[in-house]
Order: sequence, then structure tokens, then C-alpha cells
Amino acid sequence: MKTARRIEALKPYLFVEINKKIAEKRARGEEVISFAIGDPDIPTPPHVIKKLCETAQDPANHRYPESEGLPELHVAIADWYKKRFDVTLDPTTEVLPLIGSKEGIGHIAFCFIDSGNIALVPDPAYPVYAIGTQLAGGRPYYMPLTEENNFLPDLKNIKDFILKDTRILWLNYPNNPTGAVAGLDFFQQAVEFAKQHDILVCHDGPYSEVAYDNYVPNSFMQTDGAKDIGIEFHSLSKTYNMTGWRIGMAVGNAEAIKALRTIKSNLDSGIPQAIQYMAIEALNGPQDSISEHNVIYQRRRDLIIEVLEKIGVKAIPPKASLYIWAKVPDGYNSVEFTADLLDQVSVAVTPGIGYGPSGEGYVRLSLTIPDVSLVKGLSRLSGWRNTRRLTPKR
Repeated sequence: MKTARRIEALKPYLFVEINKKIAEKRARGEEVISFAIGDPDIPTPPHVIKKLCETAQDPANHRYPESEGLPELHVAIADWYKKRFDVTLDPTTEVLPLIGSKEGIGHIAFCFIDSGNIALVPDPAYPVYAIGTQLAGGRPYYMPLTEENNFLPDLKNIKDFILKDTRILWLNYPNNPTGAVAGLDFFQQAVEFAKQHDILVCHDGPYSEVAYDNYVPNSFMQTDGAKDIGIEFHSLSKTYNMTGWRIGMAVGNAEAIKALRTIKSNLDSGIPQAIQYMAIEALNGPQDSISEHNVIYQRRRDLIIEVLEKIGVKAIPPKASLYIWAKVPDGYNSVEFTADLLDQVSVAVTPGIGYGPSGEGYVRLSLTIPDVSLVKGLSRLSGWRNTRRLTPKR
């Protein structure tokens, strides 16, 4: 049989390849400490699990759910946005629950991208922005995110011949993989840019509740005019440590939400209702766990930064997100440094090139590693030696 060209054109998903390399070492009996994957190790809050257990007993929740989600969940999402960001959303027309935000991110391209259309994609970035575009028959146009520009895209330098075919602008702050943040001033520029060129802004904001040093991230939806031209994807995965339960949401422009709802109604059968009630409990219930988790992540961030500095790897402590974006030492590219860490000290990180060409020269380390493994991993990292450092001539 012959697969479709769209499949042949796709590279293997980044984390699949990393897991394969780690699995090979473990199959040889070697222990690998992984800083590579951003999957929270802290459990889902107990009161949220309790609600799942209760609602799982109700036979009504054993049947097909509605694709667009329970009305109560729509209201809970809108209420949370009001409490957290002072953003008013119509629960019926401006809110759509998702089977994890990745599902919506992958599907939104099918709503607005036709063959030959362009999506403006950050570089480096979460790979699904570009992959969804390609699957829909469109072309990603990569916007370099550089340290010199605080890892923000330079919208002013995108040429008109690109913009005439552009349908979507992807943004993501707090950012994966760089850990960068954006203020409302930048979001306002993005709104004006999108209105000028008739582009839908898709902001991916799952890390808004993972922040340090008293920093409070913004929502794109707080920006004047954001609902006119944009939607925001969010998730309960990082906020409430619910990655395994697969639930998130899209909010914002009613036309975009309607289009995404149409795609979903034709492709999926909705989120299991017991998990929806679980999400309602998370959004409406006590929020103490968020600050408690952030204390843990901040401590881990500081410990990792300290060890990286000792071995000559430079990194700016992030204000938010679950990641440290570190420059590789002289003499290495990102893949070579990743391989050297695995070979020398059996520590796994993510090579920056996997997030796009502008990710070259960096690696990403995740803060979602249990403390016991963290201590062991940092001890190993401390023993790494740069074997490619140039020796001064005598």
C-alpha cells in the first residue's frame, strides 16, 4: 500500500525520536535521567480526582457525550477567564472545550487554511503549529525568535507577498520552548497587525498559570480587539497537572469557534463527561495547588540554572513556563550536545533544532522531573565535561 503524500512529508514527532533513543539505552540496562518531556510529575489535585470518581459512577456519563461539551463546562471556562483575566466570554458562542488543546491546535488549520495558504509560525515553536498547517495543505512561514528580540517575532519585517496569502498567525506566551513572555503591548501590536492584514491570531496560552518571582502572565484575550480577530487555546494540563486526562479549551472570536466546532462535530465524539465534570471542579474549586506547584517548579528552576552555570552552559532563568532554554557550549550543535550528555552522563535533554532552525544552538530542559530524579540528574550533569573546548595554543 502507499501512504498519502501528506504523511510522507511529515517528520517523526520530535518526542517520539527522543523516547526511542532513551529506550535503546534503557534496553541495555542503563538508567537515563530525562529532562526532555514537559509532562508534570505532580499529581492531579485530590478534590479533582474525587469528582471524577463520583461522576464515573453515574450511568449517564457512560454514554456518548456531545461533541461541543456540557453547558456547565462552557460556563465554568467563561467564569474562570473572568476571575483570572477579567475577560468576558459568551459561554455559548465564544467557548469550546477540547480533547486537550493539541487537538484544537491541530484542527484549526482545517478551518482557515486552503491549499497554498500560509500560517505564520514562530521559530522555534511547538511543532504542531506547522504540522497542522501542512496537513491542511498550507505552508508554514517561519518567524525567527531571537534572544536579541526577547524571543518575540518581528511582525514588521514580514513581506507583503507573504501576507497576501496568510490566514493564521501563531503566538505562544509564556513560550515553549524558550520560556519567554510577552506583555499586552506586544499583543496589541499583534491585534493591529492582524486587523490590517485580515489574519486570524491563534494564541496558545497553556502556561499562563506556571510563573515565578511574582510574575503574572497575561492572556491574549485581555488585549483590546482580541476577540475581533483571535482565539486563545488553553489547557488544564499544566495548570492542574491533568495532562493524562486530555481536556482543554478554545475561547474568543465566535466565528472561529463556530468553525472549529464544525470540524470537531464531524471528527470526534466529545470529551468523556466524567472528565468534563472533573474539569468543572478544577476550574471552580480551590486554586491553592497552582501556587504550591509553582514553588516546587521555581526551586527546581534555580537548582538547574545553578548547575548549568557550573558546567559552562548559559541560560536565562525563565519568568514562566516549565522550561529552561539553554545555549549549547562552544564546539557543539544542539544534537551533538544532546548526544554527548546521553553518552557521558546518561542525561536526556531536547535539542533545540527539533523546534525549528532558529532553535539551533540551544537545548530545552523541563522542570517536570521528580525531585529524587532531579537530584540524581543534576549530580550527573555536574560531572559532564566539554571535550570539544578549544585548547589555547602555547
